Amino acid sequence: MAQLWGGRFTKETDKLVYNFNASISFDQKFFKQDISGSMAHVKMLSKQGILTEAEKDQILTGLESILNDVEAGKLEITDEYEDIHSFVEANLIDRIGDAGKKLHTGRSRNDQVALDMKLYTRDELCEINDLLKELLSVILNIMEENTNTYMPGFTHLQKAQPITLAHHMGAYFEMFKRDRMRLDDIYERMNYCPLGSGALAGTTYPLDRDYTAALLDFAGPTLNSMDSVADRDYLIEFLSAMSTIMMHLSRFCEEIIIWNSNEYKFVEIDDAYSTGSSIMPQKKNPDIAELVRGKTGRVYGALMSLLTTMKGIPLAYNKDMQEDKELTFDAIDTVKGCVALFTGMLRTIKFNKEIMEVSAMKGFTNATDAADYLVNHGVPFRDAHGIIGQLVLYCIEKNTSIDKLSLEELKAISPVFDNDIYDAVSLETCVNKRMTIGAPGPDAMKEVIKINKSYLED
Repeated sequence: MAQLWGGRFTKETDKLVYNFNASISFDQKFFKQDISGSMAHVKMLSKQGILTEAEKDQILTGLESILNDVEAGKLEITDEYEDIHSFVEANLIDRIGDAGKKLHTGRSRNDQVALDMKLYTRDELCEINDLLKELLSVILNIMEENTNTYMPGFTHLQKAQPITLAHHMGAYFEMFKRDRMRLDDIYERMNYCPLGSGALAGTTYPLDRDYTAALLDFAGPTLNSMDSVADRDYLIEFLSAMSTIMMHLSRFCEEIIIWNSNEYKFVEIDDAYSTGSSIMPQKKNPDIAELVRGKTGRVYGALMSLLTTMKGIPLAYNKDMQEDKELTFDAIDTVKGCVALFTGMLRTIKFNKEIMEVSAMKGFTNATDAADYLVNHGVPFRDAHGIIGQLVLYCIEKNTSIDKLSLEELKAISPVFDNDIYDAVSLETCVNKRMTIGAPGPDAMKEVIKINKSYLED
């Protein structure tokens, strides 16, 4: 088919060149945004007297019919067209005649695609934000139900101090909460309308860019026409935020994979989110967690690809920038799928609370509290640290734990120990006396849960 820009050319584009240049195979993804943007543009043109009221109504009716037919499957978007803009405009002209040729007045494909990508990204950003909110709701439910579920906290993958499952989950709540804050921040910064910037230098038509921006729920128009068509910062920021989301998901998945192992048995993943082995009948594999972990690199790759694409591009628009779409679309779909599946897996997961508690007791997670006990009885901390080190070594040799030793055994290592040591090193005491905000103590956790509930309701 003849290109909409073909007037200056004397022969057809080579077919291979045409296919290489065309974007219809992927930019059809934002056909709704393209039509929405065109509708706003037409309303503005009519308000400014550039189009008549009759022309406006005719074009809007035509655009509405194209939208309805595509959504109903009556009109197919094919590679007969170079891009989604050509598809919409050509079909509009076919349907309403010469009035359709006025759709592109005061507009370039450069500011048009900049608008479409912003509208699409804005919609998808909001969807991801909503998915994260649902994930946070699931995490908060686990927190509420497990303020007294004891487990070991780790550093270096070594058991360190006793915490609660609520406290551990709360760490991920904070991560995903920050992710939502980043998305909100990106939304606010990107929410300015590029339409009306033309190819790079605006237009001589008396456009009302503020009106167009208001129709499309933007905070206002962009303030430099060259930057408007050449800006992909918001996509780089969005890909960076999505990479951070995937990093958080991947960390969470790594823990679930470890916790699901036979050595830990902290969790049991629901059958709906597990698979088996083709040869080993006993296996129940955490495939969803592993796939989410694996897909993280895919989103990182999209970010690096766009950064590399943009690093050497002079002002204003260059065709290189067409490479922003496929990788961004793929990253968005990947993140949405991963968050949704992970949320479902977490919602149905079973925590083996007894095993987690026994693991905390057997891992000397109360050693720091035993040292604090000695300090509180007048022993200098450095000496207390050495005494508890000897105590742990003795327990390892005897294959036991501090709380299982007799008072005589304890006094043989330090005469300062007395009967109150057993209460001091119990998991309940070790956790409950950590009462500062952000710590695992039940009162502190209840306060954090209250704050988080209020956050989700707001």
